[in-house]
Amino acid sequence: MTLDNYPNLLKKYADLTVATGAGVKPGDTVYLQIAVDQAPLAHLIVASAYKAGAQEVLVDWQDDTTKRLDLLNLADDRLDQVPPYVGAKFNYWLANNAKRITVVSSDPDNLASVDSKRVARYNHAFQQAYAPLSAAISSNQISWTIVAAASPRWAQKVFPDLTSAAAVDKLWDEIFKTTRIYADDPEEAWANHVQKLNAKASWLNSLQLDALHYSAPGTDLTVGLPAHHIWQAAGANNPAGDFFIPNMPTEEVFTAPDYRRIDGTVSSTKPLAYAGNVLNGMHFTFKDGQVIHFAADQGEHVLKDLFAIRGARSLGEVSLVPDPSPISQSGIIFFNTLFDENASDHMAFGQAYPFSVAGGTTMTTAEQEHAGLNNADTHVDFMMGSAAMDIDGISKSGELIPIFRAGDWV
Repeated sequence: MTLDNYPNLLKKYADLTVATGAGVKPGDTVYLQIAVDQAPLAHLIVASAYKAGAQEVLVDWQDDTTKRLDLLNLADDRLDQVPPYVGAKFNYWLANNAKRITVVSSDPDNLASVDSKRVARYNHAFQQAYAPLSAAISSNQISWTIVAAASPRWAQKVFPDLTSAAAVDKLWDEIFKTTRIYADDPEEAWANHVQKLNAKASWLNSLQLDALHYSAPGTDLTVGLPAHHIWQAAGANNPAGDFFIPNMPTEEVFTAPDYRRIDGTVSSTKPLAYAGNVLNGMHFTFKDGQVIHFAADQGEHVLKDLFAIRGARSLGEVSLVPDPSPISQSGIIFFNTLFDENASDHMAFGQAYPFSVAGGTTMTTAEQEHAGLNNADTHVDFMMGSAAMDIDGISKSGELIPIFRAGDWV
């Protein structure tokens, strides 16, 4: 690693992840999901969490190679079985209100050589075991944050013209830029950023729109919004009042659509790294809230498997991201949703966040669906914004209120 001052920058990054991202406080249980090749960062995060007063820090190691070998070679009947200890681990985290820190660094093409149907079966079984913890995360019942780390294979996917070492340096540099590590006081820089995003969310909440209309080349889509919907910005609070930032970096404000009222066409504008594959050139047609036609220039077979998942044919999230955002203006395709979704307006197939409507987190599943929230076994973001995107809000009286013009806030 030749990046100037890298050890100090990595420590600042670990401290920011713990203090601002997850909001770790004395007495907390913390679980960290991180790749085996990111041990130096893992050690710094663990040390920082204990320094913040955590009573227990549990590390859940990930490994691309092992996962690929498993999915290539697991006996067919084992694809649908999740060992009992996996569910027990999730239940332990949930019982202790553990704050989750996830560090993403996977190779976007890691599972490209694996039959997508095997991947889909494995993911379905895993999601069943993960469901109780996933529900707690999507309701902000526990604090959680997702950050990134540069790995050689991911870095070379992003910067294919550089050597492996130079690509890793460059990717770390971009990670540090977008998470404000180069600021004199990263925590203060984040507080200011959150305040600006919250102002946009407050404006949208004051409008209580009935729908949004998206217009751009390849996109003519009307998305209904639930009654009493809530636009969220960078941060959130768990039931104890602890503040956390789910995604670092983040440039979005978002809410849930009414999954029954989505009509028209929408086209992707950036590649999507999903299920160990890269998908590109995607087009979707919706009628009465459901995808009735889809196509892709690359990865269409993966989309077929995605739409076989319960609830995946409708949307659970709509997010607004201005094209002048720093990540967009970098011109870099990261092949990682954490970054690419913060360079572009995006939507998500599948599960809605219950906190996106007033009182949603205390509703039953049936009540959430009645309110317009999609219920699904997945949540997959795709990017569809650009400098050509116009977005109008539609009031309950039918008035058009400009929200975006040419990819930016009005």
